Amino acid sequence: MSEIIEKMEDFFAARADGYDEHMLCEVEGCREGYKLMAQLVPSGAHSLLDLGCGTGLELDEIFSVMPDIDVTGIDLTQEMLDRLLAKHPERSLHLICASYFDTQLGESMYDCAVSFQTMHHFSHASKTALYKKIFRSLKENGIYIECDYMVEEQSEEDFWYSENERIRREQNIPADAFYHYDTPCTVSNQISMLLEAGFTRAEKVFRMENTTIIVAYKAAR
Repeated sequence: MSEIIEKMEDFFAARADGYDEHMLCEVEGCREGYKLMAQLVPSGAHSLLDLGCGTGLELDEIFSVMPDIDVTGIDLTQEMLDRLLAKHPERSLHLICASYFDTQLGESMYDCAVSFQTMHHFSHASKTALYKKIFRSLKENGIYIECDYMVEEQSEEDFWYSENERIRREQNIPADAFYHYDTPCTVSNQISMLLEAGFTRAEKVFRMENTTIIVAYKAAR
């Protein structure tokens, strides 16, 4: 019997109470990744976009070094956003409870955009289209920092995408419906999607187990 997969927002709402401890203590590389992400945000950044911000574990670290940065955070789950706001009521936080695929990100709005362990649920086409939106939302010389669950071999990626398709067929879930199932891509495919979206350069800067950070650069014209 295949596992029953849940709607994305329901999955995270049900796990909001233990989310921080799970990510920090049980997912190898995340604790280190949160700290490194904060170090990678440019020191002169004034505006930051956080896609899939959740309870703000990456923002905990970013605010510790850049307390005055202005943050727009997008997440599907209100329970997560409530916890984020409770932790940082004094910060400049603009929170949007919605899908980042459906949210207008604007043009040349942000010095930096980040995402942490949120992109490994979607197709190449969906992610490439989103990366194009992120690219447009960044100012010249802006950067996008993605920390995510990635694999090394194409065979691994193919297996997880195939399993996702099989389970959705069995449970009559449409391919484009937001349900939680991990479909990690290879590091090389992630970089290729970012370059296809318009970024001038994208490079892996960290990997511990499957937790990987890629930084993508939007060069000035």
